[in-house]
Amino acid sequence: MSNSSPHMVSAAALTQPTPSSLGQDNVLTLIESLLGPLTLVMSFWALAFYFEGELPPQYLIASTLIFALTFPGQSRLQLSWTAAAFDILLNWTWIAGLLAATVYVTGYLREFSSNALITWLWVAPLTDLVSHLLLRRTADFLLNLQGPKQRALIVGMNDQGVALADKISKSPYARIELAGFVDSREKDRLQNNEKQQILGNLDQIASLVQSQRIQLIYVSLPMASQPRILQLLDELKDTTASIYFVPDMFVTDLIQGRSTSVHGMPVISVCETPFKGSDGLIKRSSDIVLSLLILTLIFPLLVAIAIAVKIGSPGPVIFKQRRYGLDGEEILVYKFRSMTVTEDGGVIQQAQKNDARITPLGAFLRRTSLDELPQFINVLQGRMSIVGPRPHAVAHNELYRKLIKGYMVRHKVKPGITGWAQVNGYRGETETLDKMQGRIDFDLDYLRNWSLRLDLHIILKTIRLVLKDQKAY
Repeated sequence: MSNSSPHMVSAAALTQPTPSSLGQDNVLTLIESLLGPLTLVMSFWALAFYFEGELPPQYLIASTLIFALTFPGQSRLQLSWTAAAFDILLNWTWIAGLLAATVYVTGYLREFSSNALITWLWVAPLTDLVSHLLLRRTADFLLNLQGPKQRALIVGMNDQGVALADKISKSPYARIELAGFVDSREKDRLQNNEKQQILGNLDQIASLVQSQRIQLIYVSLPMASQPRILQLLDELKDTTASIYFVPDMFVTDLIQGRSTSVHGMPVISVCETPFKGSDGLIKRSSDIVLSLLILTLIFPLLVAIAIAVKIGSPGPVIFKQRRYGLDGEEILVYKFRSMTVTEDGGVIQQAQKNDARITPLGAFLRRTSLDELPQFINVLQGRMSIVGPRPHAVAHNELYRKLIKGYMVRHKVKPGITGWAQVNGYRGETETLDKMQGRIDFDLDYLRNWSLRLDLHIILKTIRLVLKDQKAY
């Protein structure tokens, strides 16, 4: 991945420190983080209604404290149910003691019904245990809702690599399907693992990722193999697989680099999407809410533009073009047609200043970005996001992925209607390799430093720029 250009304004300046992800890309992790705290709060409210006949303000204030102390909830699905029950009881003893000390010291104990508090002391852990057991019963169903498992590859059949493979295979709720190992050493030098096979050597890894449809790569090579690791990372930059190191080691230029674990084994994210766990939920929710609001407001404008395009020149109102979306998968992106042609082949010429193919109405639509408005429908479809790296035509992707290192990493997230590069001067034609390099630098900077605050900043800056930006032809 290339270093950012010296004049780049880093997105890090607009982000704030955020807590680590709630866990793997697993709905069970998110549910577990909320289930325990919500169970305790809801049982507290239920007893308030039962003994008080209403929900007084002091109970609301206390429930806020309860939620703050218990969120995120403990992950217990990997434990046996007896071990989980013991852990719930132990955790509740600590929480109850802390709450009792707080209300006693502050003098708020007299504000609550003694019957409600005493009953809650045994109802709370009981309801927590029941909700946990219900989650266990529905866990397989919830996992199936997420679709097929992610296929993984482990680089290095050594002690830590085999240990990770065993952890994955023994986990009852793993959303990882291990395809096998990659290792260039002779068989007599490999750690024995009869359950998994060697799929190939390190030189074949890029082709294996494609042929085996690999989405996760765990690099389990010793630190002494640094040159080999750097070469491996270079080869993997033309893929969209998420890459992790096992165990901990130092690398630079990380994309969402952070430590995490895979069923108890420590790993470090080298190249990862920022939209994991709760962040993914926040991103998708904001996309849906804002898109619905915007489409509702601009519906008359959409109808007027569609009529004008149809009357202005022969051809379809909506231009559909193949682009690369999330994980490098092809998607169809909608735009109001602004040219007399609808190119979508192996060679596509970017629009230029005074381009004869652009219709008079199309020139206005492109200059004001009104031609992009149908892409809010793409956002609702889940193909795009409001903010993200702008999607390039497939033909352009195939060209630039060979010329710019780390180009395909931008596809770790959904493409956007607007992006960090576009509001920093990289909107419109990229007629030189340096300009495309600058656009990619900003795209990767966005991936490293994403926050909801940054998204809102980009949206507001886009609104301010579209009426005066003359770089889009």
